[in-house]
Amino acid sequence: LSITHQCPFKYSPKIYSQGMAVLQLTSKTMLNLMLVLVGFCRCAPPVDLDPETFALETYDDLHTLDLNTYEDTYDYEDSDEEVESLVPVPVISQAPAVVPPEAYMEEVTLPPNPSKTSISSTLNFKAPGLFGPDTGMGMPICLLCVCIRGNVYCDDSDLTQIPPLPKETTHFYARFNKITELKRLDLSGNQIGKVSEGAFRSLLQLEDLILVDNRIQALPELPASLKHIDVRDNKLRSSGLHTEAFKEMKELQFLYLSNNKLDYIPIPLPESLRVLHLQNNNIQSITQDTFCNSHDNNYIRKALEDIRLDGNPVDINLYPEAYFCLPRLPTGTPV
Repeated sequence: LSITHQCPFKYSPKIYSQGMAVLQLTSKTMLNLMLVLVGFCRCAPPVDLDPETFALETYDDLHTLDLNTYEDTYDYEDSDEEVESLVPVPVISQAPAVVPPEAYMEEVTLPPNPSKTSISSTLNFKAPGLFGPDTGMGMPICLLCVCIRGNVYCDDSDLTQIPPLPKETTHFYARFNKITELKRLDLSGNQIGKVSEGAFRSLLQLEDLILVDNRIQALPELPASLKHIDVRDNKLRSSGLHTEAFKEMKELQFLYLSNNKLDYIPIPLPESLRVLHLQNNNIQSITQDTFCNSHDNNYIRKALEDIRLDGNPVDINLYPEAYFCLPRLPTGTPV
């Protein structure tokens, strides 16, 4: 039995060639798609489907990284990316010099030069202080000596001269020292109200006696060796002076007795006297023999050139006969 199948379509060569082209295109497309799928499968990491891998007890282990092999997970040599090189940071070896303008002047304060203070080799008290005034050697008197309630004991202290004493000094002892001469004694600015009668009697070489600014009312017997006596600003009265207290002082040149309570000029005055200051006392009269010699009209006192009587109640114009022997007239106006 033969069965003949008849195609309902009529064969056409043109249609046949078009169909073959479509078939070839479809085959190529499927082949490319399969190749892509195969590539994805090869790139994907292997999957472990073991259930224990996803157990809760071992879940944290999946996130543990091995730091020793962390850098090996990426191969930098296979990278096709071009890494740009970093620009090196410029190194500044030295800051640029600042050049000031020509008219620029910089003011610089220099440290003060240390001044050299010379220390006197003599004992000279200048300031009060906790242990009395400091000597010229830098040592307070009450460390060099012993001071007890106004008494200053400097026995056997290697003194070469008598130092000025603290203000509260009433007695000074300096036995067994090396004092060879005493020419100047300065007790200015103390609170001395009384001086013992024999305080200066043994000082046979004393030349300067300075007792300024105290409370002295009377002077004791003074050595004849004095050249300079200064008792200004005290409470000295005429009754507190010895009779003819200055007569035997053959070398006395300066006598300062201003700002006291004297009632008359202490006479006789030595011939060597050059300066006599009696301002601000209570002097009321002048005699013909105060400065001159009434028995000798040819007598001239050449040395006495400075006599001051300002601030006294005496009127110097009433006694012209008392000045004929003087090279200069005294100065002074009545109060």
